[in-house]
Amino acid sequence: MKSAPFIGRKTEINRLKGLLSKNSGSLIVVRGRRRIGKSRLLAEFGKEMKSFFFSGDPPERRTTAQSQRDIFVQQLQRAGIPGVKSDNWGNLFWYLSKHTQEGRILIVLDEISWMGGKDPFFLGQLKTAWDMYFSKNPHVIIALCGSISSWIEKNILSSTGFLGRITIDLVLEELPLHACNAFWHPKETRIASYEKFKLLSITGGVPLYLEQIRPNLPAEQNIRDLCFTKGGLLVREFDEIFSDLFSHSKGIHKQIVTCLASGPKEPIQICKELGKSQGGLYSQYLDELVKSGFIKRDFIWDLKTGKQRKLSRYRLSDNYLRFYLKYIAPTRVKIEKGSVSASMLNNLPGWEGIMGLQFENLVVHNFKALWKMLHISEEEVVMDGPFFQSATIRQPGCQIDYMIQTRFHNLYLCEIKFSKNPIGKKIIEEMEKKIKCLKLPKRFSVRPVLIHVNGVEESVLDEAYFDKAIDFGQLL
Repeated sequence: MKSAPFIGRKTEINRLKGLLSKNSGSLIVVRGRRRIGKSRLLAEFGKEMKSFFFSGDPPERRTTAQSQRDIFVQQLQRAGIPGVKSDNWGNLFWYLSKHTQEGRILIVLDEISWMGGKDPFFLGQLKTAWDMYFSKNPHVIIALCGSISSWIEKNILSSTGFLGRITIDLVLEELPLHACNAFWHPKETRIASYEKFKLLSITGGVPLYLEQIRPNLPAEQNIRDLCFTKGGLLVREFDEIFSDLFSHSKGIHKQIVTCLASGPKEPIQICKELGKSQGGLYSQYLDELVKSGFIKRDFIWDLKTGKQRKLSRYRLSDNYLRFYLKYIAPTRVKIEKGSVSASMLNNLPGWEGIMGLQFENLVVHNFKALWKMLHISEEEVVMDGPFFQSATIRQPGCQIDYMIQTRFHNLYLCEIKFSKNPIGKKIIEEMEKKIKCLKLPKRFSVRPVLIHVNGVEESVLDEAYFDKAIDFGQLL
């Protein structure tokens, strides 16, 4: 069966290819959200060399350290290395090293937290095997790969045992919009950006979700098949994410993302809504969700100094999770019965507001493309991100969808609007109100920017209020 074409990741591939010019072995980490394309990236990189791929088994109640070793032995046998006992990881790694002593070799240990998480000796024996056996081949590359970034950070990147041994820590983010366009090939030039954004508001830039798109069908039919049909990939995906990645406390992680589905919140707000005390375990659970790529923590900063402050908000940055919680979960029973009406997509409650949040995520994910459109170089940027000002006795509260502060004392205030109709003059009034609320230091220039999809009315352009009106559909 022909596999889907490999799309995007040129920067990441080039970074990996840089390892080929070294005269020593490389131990690397590749991590990122589930379905983000870690294994696919390494498979593409490994095409030109002898490659061994191993994967841990998803955690279940019956999963043990021994069962993970047994799975590894089975995978060794399929790779042409039979007759290995599964008594300990040191023995398994030694046998593997005997078959990887010479030549250009790629070894991938995928879902490493599943593979070794239940064995207290796994990481120590892996470190010893690297030092004593694998690293003796100057052309070997071992990739430690996983979706649970918090486990990798704690047990590998922050471990004294692996200090100085990790050559690259490669974190995969969602694909940028210009790469996403290729998933509509060969019809990408005939399909409107607005239609593409409807699907991207659900899939984000997650490669596996984008691979499910059928370009010959309209967005509504693709959404119906993926999200509202029994057995659809995105119907099942939510449960699999939380059972596979957060099996130890999946209920709490679900509560947090559900709380954030309606919009960004400060840590104290999250704990208050969930009826929990701040700090301790809840800080850990929030951190795990951030490191797994599902939520982002946006800190505000002091405009005078350009320094980050302690105040922050958590934002559900994963478009799929929000769409699931708002629309798939409430109709799950009907989906399983096959009784979702064909007209349901025309009447999704609060769709415009949710699409606004989803579109904001896409813009913020593609911040470098935005900088380029505004002719801002990376060296100029002091701070950037969604910005909010808390209400106090002396100042009103306000929220900026996305703000860029440059070293030349320019503040680019970006208003992000998703609308099926051209945007009218009311947007100027809304933006002016935000600027008046914002406490601005002296010597700062304010540059309003409007980011849209379906155009703006001529009356808005005639006012020449916005320094720039950007059609984000240009990236598609």
